[in-house]
Amino acid sequence: MSNFQKMDKNGNGVIEPDEWNTLAIYERKKEIEDADKRRDSQRSMAWFSLLGLLLYPFAVILASAVGLNQAAEIIGAMASIYFVSIAALVGAFFGFSSMESKSATKKTSTSMTSSAEISNEK
Repeated sequence: MSNFQKMDKNGNGVIEPDEWNTLAIYERKKEIEDADKRRDSQRSMAWFSLLGLLLYPFAVILASAVGLNQAAEIIGAMASIYFVSIAALVGAFFGFSSMESKSATKKTSTSMTSSAEISNEK
């Protein structure tokens, strides 16, 4: 079954306005679900990173307490790289997400302006 046949619900060979509206509603629903999943992944990443940053010092303390002094030194030496890397990862992810949302907002406002201009011309 082709995409055209899927969109043509009544099978008359023409995609009518109500069928286009159904397709638009379906696409909007998918966009909302994708945005929700993106927000969930951002939230999960932020919490995981925060927990990692908070628990990292405890790994050094635990290694020292167990008697693994060389391991504690190695883990402690890696701390500066770890903290900077996690901060860069989270910052880049949220920065690009912010740029993407601003771009989507700009496109929406541009298309809305264009629709208003078309209405005014009529």
